[in-house]
Amino acid sequence: MTAWRHDLQDPQLLAAFGTLEAVFALEGERLTKDPLSEVIRVELLGVRYYVKRYWGAGKGLRRYLGRPRVKAEWQNLKLFAKWGIPTAPIVAHGLERRGGAFVRGALVTRELEGTLDLAEMANRRDPRLADARWVECVSRQLADGTRALHDHHFTHNDLKWRNLLVNEKAELFFIDCPTGSFWWGPLLRYRIVKDLACLDKVAKYHLSRTQRLRFYLQYRERSRLSRDDKQRVLQILKFFEGRE
Repeated sequence: MTAWRHDLQDPQLLAAFGTLEAVFALEGERLTKDPLSEVIRVELLGVRYYVKRYWGAGKGLRRYLGRPRVKAEWQNLKLFAKWGIPTAPIVAHGLERRGGAFVRGALVTRELEGTLDLAEMANRRDPRLADARWVECVSRQLADGTRALHDHHFTHNDLKWRNLLVNEKAELFFIDCPTGSFWWGPLLRYRIVKDLACLDKVAKYHLSRTQRLRFYLQYRERSRLSRDDKQRVLQILKFFEGRE
């Protein structure tokens, strides 16, 4: 059984993305590849698209149980859009099962034009990271988006600088979230610390202590740290100790 969804009208786009079979027949620039999936980039009608193709959900019972990774990714991106968190527009998505087992699936997203991920900016020592006003603008958007996730009891689980895109207008976008999920109680609190620690893991090398503290206060919508905040900040700072 194959379930494939899209809202395409243009004949050229329909030919490329109209069916799961067509998507798996596409050729393009390969960006990543692993034993279960690959990402290629194709250009049509002057627009670039990212095509994620999965042919495995894991070994053994993982082929039958739980959400396939590709399904989790498109569902999470739809949640981002629903919660007002800017993300990559979904063009098409779906998967194929046989005898109840996952066979293959794909997700097509439209390129966010003129964007660069924060990790690449850090690697390039982009001068914008030294611009206090630019950092303040992006920091506030990041704090708002992260808080929106956590307020819904949802954590990204891979909230790294490489999964945050910024365009030339300093607009921030959250992408690539196949392992994000809902949590409650102590597990939610742990996952929140992990999300924040992932952000700070790179921030501590490129931003000042004041900027990092300001981000946390923006995230908490407070002007100063409470006792609980101070405990959480310590947890964030210690989260990756001995693992870097």
